Amino acid sequence: MMIEKAILAIITLDPSKVSGGAPIFICKTKDELENVAANIEAITDGIVHGLSDELYIVVKH
Repeated sequence: MMIEKAILAIITLDPSKVSGGAPIFICKTKDELENVAANIEAITDGIVHGLSDELYIVVKH
């Protein structure tokens, strides 16, 4: 199955800002947030978008 046009993951420092059906990764530091986002981006062949300093999403276009 080929996934297209979907949010694959949400990575955040503030879990109160997110909910939903995509996997949510809660990080403790900005460095951890960036590292987790980069790894998920590479693993899923997605693209990371920063919605704020505390919230990133990985999407498939």
